[in-house]
Amino acid sequence: MILNWRFLICFGIGWLITNGWSYVLLAIGTVTSTTWMIAVASAYLAFLWLPISPEKVVTVAIALFLVRRLFPKHTQALQAEIMETAGNKSNQSPDVSTPSAQKATAPTLKDP
Repeated sequence: MILNWRFLICFGIGWLITNGWSYVLLAIGTVTSTTWMIAVASAYLAFLWLPISPEKVVTVAIALFLVRRLFPKHTQALQAEIMETAGNKSNQSPDVSTPSAQKATAPTLKDP
């Protein structure tokens, strides 16, 4: 499984880079009644909650980058886990409820 403690640490750092600063800025701005802090943090957070926001993709990309940089000895293990996960998904038996699976398992008629 790709989710291990190294990835979770890097995902947390990635989340702090993409989202965390705005929550901290909003909290500090609210406590100190600083209008510009509240405005900047609120505008960024409003953007993050839009469906078109690429924040989740960017956070995961940052996390993967950080895993490779912070834990270089475990890069091969991470690649092996990714390949193993991809291999397990391709080796699973197809779902019988899909038309392509039914077509593949349907008996064929032979000419007499």
